[in-house]
Amino acid sequence: MSTFIELLRQHHQALEIQYSVKLTPDMRKAIYAMLMCKTPQQRQSLWACDHCEHHDRMPLSCGHRNCPQCQQNTTSQWLARQKAKRLPVEYFMATFTLPFELRPLAKSRPKAVYQLMFSVTSSILKNFATRQGLGDIGFTSVLHTHSRRRELHPHLHIIVPNGGYDPKRKQWRKGKKGYLFNEFALAKVWRARVFEAIKKHPELSLTTIKKLPTKWVVDCKKIGHGLPALKYLSRYLYRGVLPDKDIIHYDQHNVTFRYKDSATNKITPRTLPTLKFLMLILQHVLPKGLQRVRDYGLLS
Repeated sequence: MSTFIELLRQHHQALEIQYSVKLTPDMRKAIYAMLMCKTPQQRQSLWACDHCEHHDRMPLSCGHRNCPQCQQNTTSQWLARQKAKRLPVEYFMATFTLPFELRPLAKSRPKAVYQLMFSVTSSILKNFATRQGLGDIGFTSVLHTHSRRRELHPHLHIIVPNGGYDPKRKQWRKGKKGYLFNEFALAKVWRARVFEAIKKHPELSLTTIKKLPTKWVVDCKKIGHGLPALKYLSRYLYRGVLPDKDIIHYDQHNVTFRYKDSATNKITPRTLPTLKFLMLILQHVLPKGLQRVRDYGLLS
């Protein structure tokens, strides 16, 4: 049994009482699925031996994408598909981060904001590729919603091969060695287009934002031939927000987990009251129907 699910089982009633207003329908569906996962109340699979009369019944897993007990096969299948599509060229990983000031908007309207992030970043990359004469490009975008401390920190990791296909000449156009796009130019356009998209969106508004963000960060770094980035993303893609191995202590009142601090690069413990810890993890449950991994262009 997963440690997180066991904590959820023990404190489910208290969680509903204290955070009833903050628990969304998507969170409740995830909680129900995880509490039912691999339990006698779940549907069962029947296994029988061909050579004797022995048979056994095993409860099925829930298959929910936030369940720490599920999705291992899905992760492996995704990585295998991406490896098959990998081109023999240099790869880059561009990371677009939603500024801190806009995160309350992502918390209140997650589906709208995350969809917006996908559409804006894809249009930016395609436009930059056209300006540099790369032709039709392809890339894979992956949504992550948490920081290493597991706070809300929405960002997109986008794996981009350095080059594109010229449909007129029917040939591959190679990009500049060691360079994809200018990070500062990407960040400037990222800022302008996010503001423009929010203003046009029927469900979103900047009027609730106390202070508009001035610092916008886009990171664009070379990652060799793409395999390291694919393996890195696959570790987090279809698994729970926090692996059980990183929960190092818990009792009736508190939970302690570990993470690697980005500033010191050291393993750091963090202790929270149990209910606050559960909500910290549950806030990353994605809205129903939101696809967190998307292939574009040549890689679609």
